[in-house]
Order: sequence, then structure tokens, then C-alpha cells
Amino acid sequence: MALEVVRKSLEVAGRELILETGRLARQAGGSVLVTYGGTVVLVTATASAEPREGIDFFPLTVDFEERFYAVGKIPGGFIKREGKPSERAILSARLIDRPLRPLFPKYYRHDVHIVATTLSVDQDCAPNVAAIIGASAALDLSPIPFNGPVGAVKVGLIGGQPVINPTLAQEEESALDLVVAGTQEAIMMVEAGAKEVPEEMLLECIMAGHEEIKRIVAFLREFYEEAKEKGLAKEKHQVVEPLLDPALEEEVRALATARLQEAICTCRDQRLPKQRREELLDSCRQEIREAVLAGKEELMEEQPDITRMVDDVITQVEKEIMRKMILEEGVRIDGRALDEIRPITCEVGLLPRTHGSALFTRGETQVLTVTTLGSIGEEQILDDLGVEESKRYMHHYNFPPYSVGEARPIRRPGRREVGHGALAERALEPMIPPEEEFPYAIRVVSEVLGSNGSTSMASVCGSTLSLMDAGVPIKAPVAGVAMGLVKEGDKVAILSDIQGIEDALGDMDFKVAGTREGVTALQMDIKIPGINREILEKALEQARRGRLYILEKMLEVLPAPRPELSPYAPRMLTMTIDPDKIREVIGPGGKIIRKIIEETGVEIEIEDDGRVFIKALDAERGQRAVEIIKALTQEVETGKIYWGRVTRITDFGAFVEVTPGVLGMPGREGLVHISQLAHEKVKRVEDVVKEGDEILVKAIGYDALGRLKLSRKEALPPPQPQQRAKDKRELRRPQGKGSVQQFNPRKPKK
Repeated sequence: MALEVVRKSLEVAGRELILETGRLARQAGGSVLVTYGGTVVLVTATASAEPREGIDFFPLTVDFEERFYAVGKIPGGFIKREGKPSERAILSARLIDRPLRPLFPKYYRHDVHIVATTLSVDQDCAPNVAAIIGASAALDLSPIPFNGPVGAVKVGLIGGQPVINPTLAQEEESALDLVVAGTQEAIMMVEAGAKEVPEEMLLECIMAGHEEIKRIVAFLREFYEEAKEKGLAKEKHQVVEPLLDPALEEEVRALATARLQEAICTCRDQRLPKQRREELLDSCRQEIREAVLAGKEELMEEQPDITRMVDDVITQVEKEIMRKMILEEGVRIDGRALDEIRPITCEVGLLPRTHGSALFTRGETQVLTVTTLGSIGEEQILDDLGVEESKRYMHHYNFPPYSVGEARPIRRPGRREVGHGALAERALEPMIPPEEEFPYAIRVVSEVLGSNGSTSMASVCGSTLSLMDAGVPIKAPVAGVAMGLVKEGDKVAILSDIQGIEDALGDMDFKVAGTREGVTALQMDIKIPGINREILEKALEQARRGRLYILEKMLEVLPAPRPELSPYAPRMLTMTIDPDKIREVIGPGGKIIRKIIEETGVEIEIEDDGRVFIKALDAERGQRAVEIIKALTQEVETGKIYWGRVTRITDFGAFVEVTPGVLGMPGREGLVHISQLAHEKVKRVEDVVKEGDEILVKAIGYDALGRLKLSRKEALPPPQPQQRAKDKRELRRPQGKGSVQQFNPRKPKK
């Protein structure tokens, strides 16, 4: 039987986007092969046959599978196959997940697994953006209910103009690295790194991206209809929404509304801290649950899910009360105004032996950030599908369970930790001085000590202070703030500096980081079917005001980077030598470089282009290593005059050392041929110089074997005519007893 295959294309940013289904991975729930330029990604979406019992969340998993053959590489290390996902793969999986997750039915409980496998990668065509489009198409074709389609594009900013899906060369010029995903109606997800881009320009780029997304969504719909006509779209699963008996639901609502209203008002009026607020609300929920279910044992046996359904109604009532208070009264559960930032305290230099440290506290969110400086050789080597091979600025984020009062084992960093660390790294990376100005590898670690919302943005603030405390000359300080949204119909409230409960019960988590001049990082997650330009514009402006307020609080503690590094930080010295001289510094079998290290106690790294990085415990040792390397690589310039020391005498000339020796090794030596010793003719070398003499010599070139040629004659001033005649007479004069008078055959005998 012939395969039914659907293949459809659309031009996006001057390159062909092709979707194909029906040929590959036919047993998956939905399978689409996405080709964009030279990038090819196979995306599948598969669901379990039955819903998972006993859970109250949607079990979605997204995997982004990097295959090194896609870029013609063999994996590094001893095990020559792909292993655990790289950081880039984890971030790509999160990028796919975030715009899709809000578009599944609320009560869908089937396990869903989306897998994007990179088969070929063209660096001009981002595989993660192609994977978002492919995931949306695969979900449409699968039996999984999905309120899509979703399109995605990258947006750059070159010369003040938005560029859709910039090429690799264009990205190097771009001031913005932005990914936008959305539906036909609204924007669902934004992820950006920027070089201090103003909010107005950022908004224009987001909206330009959405215009292109509308074309892609229309294309996805056409692709689905064509596949459906050929029988390649599966029938959707039915979602059964658990319904509580209307009378019982009314009873729950009546009881919950009165008690929760009182509890929430108590939290607001007394501005209770997080733990006391949670204790009060948990106690209130428990009382409502027990009061409603008292005497209903038979009903509970007939409907095992009754308790969870009651809890769902209680949660819904709590959400409605809080949202109404925000929208109608303009007050939040902790008593703050909508744009009010929680109290901020900052401390620096807490840890005596680290290179830099800072503690940033905002409300009950508290982050300790520590900076470590190292040599360039300690930068992180990247083994993924990107073009970058290493990075010298690293930001890591740790979220231990005690930060939220939980007792559970600490596991390796999960996707959330990787994502938050990458966001903070992206926010600060544009402000890190270039290697030429600050030749260090920099690792920043944020330890979350307390969490009540926006720990990633607290990490940005703490990291700025920690870097400044370490003496890193950042270009400008960076602060971050998390914004929230509550939207009911036409009523909209933007919240500044959201805390955990507002994140859970709100509609948006919108993180913005930047300097006084503009935005350096942006991340937006939406729980409703999208937001429009007006909301985005208002959120960006409110975030700007909040960011500037936080920056002022930070700079009150440390207004600028410290002028000196910590005494415990290594001193990095850099120099550049001729690449042809590298072997002279290293020596046979590394003999010479080991001697330098033993003599000075430094660490030395030499790049192939001749850059030398010296890591020393103190500047004096580092300078000693610099002097030794300069002596080893000092070039003797043709035409230049040197003071040299005669090292040995031969019949044909004298060997002279013109650069000093180091570490017991001789310096640069050249030959002064006997004809170059003096202006007059020299019969014996010993008549002019002897071993150990210090003489002036001029470098006159190199022979065919690269050996240095020197001249004493050319380093001396030419003799006057009278002096030349005298010198000739001196040479003819008998030299003491027993000497022989020079015979002149033309002179007549007496």
C-alpha cells in the first residue's frame, strides 16, 4: 500500500520552511519532519492510552535530542555517543514547552511526550525555533487535544530595524537575540537577551515577530487540513471534566467564600509573612474541607475523587477572591500596591576568603551570590551543536529544598535550575568586560536561601553586587524584576515584584532585567491564551520603573566596582609573543616552561595565536614570569646595536651573547666574523677581544640557517683618515723582542 504523505512549504525570511508528515515515525501519535534551510528536525507527540490516575497536574514532558552527526561532529570525551542533554538542549526543551503548555485542556491527564530530534543543523536556521513549529503541527495531527496552532520566530535588531530569523552573520551584528512564540490572536512566550535595548524598540521587535507568526499559524492550519483530508490526522481524546454535584458545589462555595475572604483580608491587613500566611490559609482550607465532607462517608466511597473536587472548588474560590481584590481594590494579599516593590536589603563582602560575595534580600526572597575568578584556561568547554566552543562567564543557580521550608533530598540541578541560571547569565553577560580588558574566567554561583517569588531576578541583582565586590569592571550594574498579570475580560492589572502565591494564581510571569539604559534579558510565560501589545507595553514600562528603583537600592551599598581585586584572587597578566617563539618558551618536552613555573610558582597558558596568560598568587611573581618569557622570546632586530658578552673565541670569529640568559640557560647568541671585528684587517681574533669581554655589536642579519650575524665594526664609529694611517703603522711596527720586521721587497737594501 502506497504511503500517504503530505508535504507543504512556506517562505519565511527568504528561506523555505517545509513540513512533511506520513513518511517518518508513523507509530507516534503525531509526527512532522520540519526542514528550514539546511536544518532538519523530526518532532513527535505521543500520549498514553489512558489518563494517569491520582494526579492533579498535566504530565507533559518535552525532550530536545541533539545528535552530533547533525553538524558533522563526533561527541567529545571517552564515550563516543550522546549522553545526558547539554545545557543548550535543556534550554531548547524549555523553550518548546513554555508556549505549548497553556494550550492544553485543564483536566487532561494523559502522559504526553514531545520529542524533537535534530537530524541536520544549519547554523543560519535555529533548530529550536523549527522544533516549536514542528511540535505544534505534531500535536494538531495527534489524538492529543490542543488549542493551537503555535508559530515561532527569532528576531534580531540591526541598525535599529527588526530582522526575522537572522543568519549567523547577522546575529553577530545584532543587539538583540529574541525568540517569540504565539497563536494567531496573541503572544504566548518571549525569551530574549539584549545589549541594553530600550523598551520601545524591544516592543517593536516583539510585535514584528508576531506579525510573521500569524503567517506561520495560517500555514499550519492549511497543513493540518490537507493532512486531515488524507486521513493523517487522528481523532482527539475526549476530556472528561470532573463535576461536583451542583448542590454540593454551592455549599462549598458558600462556606469557602466567607472563611477565605476573612483569612485573605487578615493576611492583607496584617501583612503576614509567607509562612504564617500559608499556615492560616492551610488551616482555613482544612476546616472548609472537613465541614463540607462531614457525614458524607457514603458519597466519599462512591466517588473517591470527591475530596480532590472539593479542594479544586476551594482553590478556585480563593483565586477568585484574590483576583477580585487586585482588580477592584488595587491591593494585593500582602497589602502592597500593584506597583510596590517589597523591602530590599543588600550586603557585600560577607565571605572573607572568596573573591566576591553579596547577599540580596527582597521580601522573603533571599539569594547569596559568590564570584570566583580564574584563568582563561578554566573557561567552560561547550560540547553541543552550537558554533561557540567555550565561554568564560558562567552563572550557576542552586535551589535547595530548605529555601521553601521543605525536607527532601538534594538532587543534581534540574531543568528549572539550569533555566534560571541561564537567564541570569544572559542578563549579565553583555556587561562583562572583554577578555582583552579583564583576562579572567568568571564563575558566579547564586545560592537561593529563601524563596517567595522571583529568585532568578534576585540572582541577577545579587550577582551584579558580587561581581562589583570582586572588582570585576562591569560596564554597568544590572537589576531584575518579575512582573505578574491578572486579567478578567477587559479588566487588567499588572503586578510588580510578584511573590509565589501571585505567580500561582496569576496569569503571567514576566521577568525583565537590564541597566538604566535598557533591557539585557527578558522572559515571559503566559497561562492564558496570550496577551496583546497594550498589556506588553504597560508591563515593560512598569518593569522599567521597578528596575530603576531596585538599582538605586543596590548602588547605595556599592556604587561602583571595587578598584582592587580581593587579595585571595589570582593576578592575571597577559602578553603576546610571536607564535613561532612558542616552542622556545615551552622547550623540548616542556622542559623550559616547567622551569619557569617552578621558579615563579605561577600557572601559564599559551594560546596558538601567541597570547600568554599568567596566573599568579601575587603581582611580583607574575611580573617575574613575564620578564623570563620576554627574555626567552626577545627578538634581535636587524640594524639595532646591543651590548653583548663574548662567550667563546674561534679562529673565524667570536660568539657574542646579546640577550641575557634565564633559568641557567644561555641567551641569544650570534657570530661576529673575524672580518667584522674592526675596521682594519684583523689577523687574530684574540688581538681584538677575549672571552668575557663586553662589547658593542650591531645585528646585521641572519644566514640561510637562521643563525644571527653580528658586527663589531659597524657598531663602532668609522676612524678618521689620520687614525687609519696610525693604525696601519701600528700594525707594521715590530711587536716586542723576537718579532720579525715585515719584509717589503720594493724597499732597497742599505
